[in-house]
Amino acid sequence: MEKPVSLLSTVVIVLLLHVSDSLAASSAHSLFDTFLNCLQTHTNQPNQVPNIVFSQTNTSYDSVLKASARNARFNSPSAPKPLLIITPLNENQVQNTVLCAKSIGVQLKIRSGGHDFEGISYVSQASSFIILDMFHFQNVNVDVQNEIAVIEAGASLGQVYYRIYEKSKVHGFPAGVCPTVGVGGHISGGGYGNMIRKHGLSVDHVIDAKMVDANGRILDREAMGDDLFWAIRGGGGASFGVILSYTVKLVPVPETVTVFQVDKSLEQNATDVVLQWQQVAPHTDERLFMRLVMQPVKKRTIRVSVMALFLGGADEVVTLLGKEFPLLGLKKEICHEMRWIDSVVWWASYNDGSTLNALLDRSHYRVHYNKKKSDYVETPISKDGFNLIWKKMIELGRVVLIFNPYGGRMNEIAYDATPFPHRAGNLYKVQYSVTWEEAGDGAEKNFIGQIRMMYNYMTPFVSKNPRRAYFNYRDLDIGVKMHGKDSYQDGVVYGSKYFNRNLERLVKVKSAIDPENYFWNEQSIPTLGRNKNN
Repeated sequence: MEKPVSLLSTVVIVLLLHVSDSLAASSAHSLFDTFLNCLQTHTNQPNQVPNIVFSQTNTSYDSVLKASARNARFNSPSAPKPLLIITPLNENQVQNTVLCAKSIGVQLKIRSGGHDFEGISYVSQASSFIILDMFHFQNVNVDVQNEIAVIEAGASLGQVYYRIYEKSKVHGFPAGVCPTVGVGGHISGGGYGNMIRKHGLSVDHVIDAKMVDANGRILDREAMGDDLFWAIRGGGGASFGVILSYTVKLVPVPETVTVFQVDKSLEQNATDVVLQWQQVAPHTDERLFMRLVMQPVKKRTIRVSVMALFLGGADEVVTLLGKEFPLLGLKKEICHEMRWIDSVVWWASYNDGSTLNALLDRSHYRVHYNKKKSDYVETPISKDGFNLIWKKMIELGRVVLIFNPYGGRMNEIAYDATPFPHRAGNLYKVQYSVTWEEAGDGAEKNFIGQIRMMYNYMTPFVSKNPRRAYFNYRDLDIGVKMHGKDSYQDGVVYGSKYFNRNLERLVKVKSAIDPENYFWNEQSIPTLGRNKNN
């Protein structure tokens, strides 16, 4: 239920009287003092405030900032830095952070895991901004009897999987394969993983949520109403407020699952394997997810890898693919039967001898420079098409293509059941990826140039009108909302690619819940008409 906040009018009046005339000229230090005083005045635990607010002069500032910055592109000295980082310990401190930041007119960035591919949760176009880091909100409360879990926004996916495993060996949750991803952003943007064909997206299993809106109110599903609850299950939580937690239904998993990886080069008939994959992967048994990874390698060829999770035993999947996918040549000896929780570690590529405890380690991630893009394919690509694609990949040298099959449960859920619209009609999703270790503007220009050229080259093979993209694979190339400008139309450009026909409803919800557009970012949902940030 809604919790009334009586401090809003007091905060606004007090702060505007004292700081509005001097804000433009205030230094980071004075802003720190103003913000600190605001939190201390209105929090129910003022003695905690100095421990949760980090200014740029704080000796811990740099480590706190980089703790969840997962893309080295945004770790450079020239990258925009927040004036303050706030790491609240409880819901009241989240409420007050929102209200104090709003009252002094500073932009608030919300970070749960920091995996946002464009760093939107921790860098900004705005001249001044602060980060609300949900790091301390890591509780995962699993209720096996009712088959639900209440997951706080700052928990990592690895923590979620581990806490479920602690309570049950036959339950899981359909979400991403990278254990250090934060729940708040992952679920609010859709939540994609290797059980998608059997169980759909993470958002398809959300039954309640708690969030703080722009007025500092704590809302649950009943208090927020159907439209807002719909919006934060795939439309991105940061456009509407601060997600505190999601309540989700768990899904059953068998005691034994099977994983395997098969690698082929072009000289080993990889092109025909990919052609057959297109015919099989989106249509086969919904318990089987086969990711296709294609990357240029030495000797000017392409390595194609089929990585799979089957929710069942090895004998069954070998027999199945012997009939449906004979070109793969799957043999039982390369299949690995294991518990579902062990398959999580396998998919995370933790091939360093890590135990299950690695799922709880939020630092078990190598930060590198990277750029990602996405597409959707509705019509199979021809052999001639793939031959052209291979040639372009070899020419560029570093861009990796990843095909993630749809079908199964995804075909059964209506496009407007959640804001995520990419359901029936899609064979697979494409992720473009380029990573590099070399620092410097020259390297960045080279590798980002490569992925953009590959993306442009793929135009004839992918969805059109609009060319679609996955919101959680954030890509500023497809549109940016410029701060302080009339940018509704800019929002429609990228919004239609992410949300297609669902954008109109998202805009209406945004305009109702946050009419002043306080929760703005470079690809937030636009509001109707003009306002102070629009």
